[in-house]
Amino acid sequence: MADKKRPQQRNGFRTNEYIVYPAHGVGRIMSIEEQEIAGAKLELFVINFDKDKMTLRVPTTKLESVGMRKLSDDKIVKKALTTLKGKARVKRTMWSRRAQEYEAKINSGDLISIAEVVRDLYRSEAQPEQSYSERQLYEAALDRMARELAAVEKLDEDSAVAKIDDILAKSARSAKAAAEAETAGKAAA
Repeated sequence: MADKKRPQQRNGFRTNEYIVYPAHGVGRIMSIEEQEIAGAKLELFVINFDKDKMTLRVPTTKLESVGMRKLSDDKIVKKALTTLKGKARVKRTMWSRRAQEYEAKINSGDLISIAEVVRDLYRSEAQPEQSYSERQLYEAALDRMARELAAVEKLDEDSAVAKIDDILAKSARSAKAAAEAETAGKAAA
């Protein structure tokens, strides 16, 4: 039996393209193949997540329901990096509730929502230590954001993390300087 030529493209996605799968982050489409499962023929994207050493098979008909999408464009990346510069918004709700919200944002696959989590959970050297669960969520969000930034800007992951850290550190320094100036202004008044 001759091996059928495999399709190279389906639903706007092509083989060897990097994509974002919300529950796992950035992956690469290795192939598009047909498999028989329970007597039904299914066309599947075979997606490899190198860092997690994982391969996922996603039916080509389920893309929307799983939220698979192309990498963010430059405009969205710019907006996400600008989001990092904003003031952290920490609600005064119970940690368990906030943790659920952060987890949902991370798993949404939305780069700007992920950037909000990174910004809100970032701690500079001068700030108090984070709890274990806060640090876990921060690192998960940072990892997701860095992987997409690296794929979009063709950087290695360490350079992407360094770029994000740099923006966060500068933002923290300028916020600290503003707070000190405000305190000095009140003392002088």
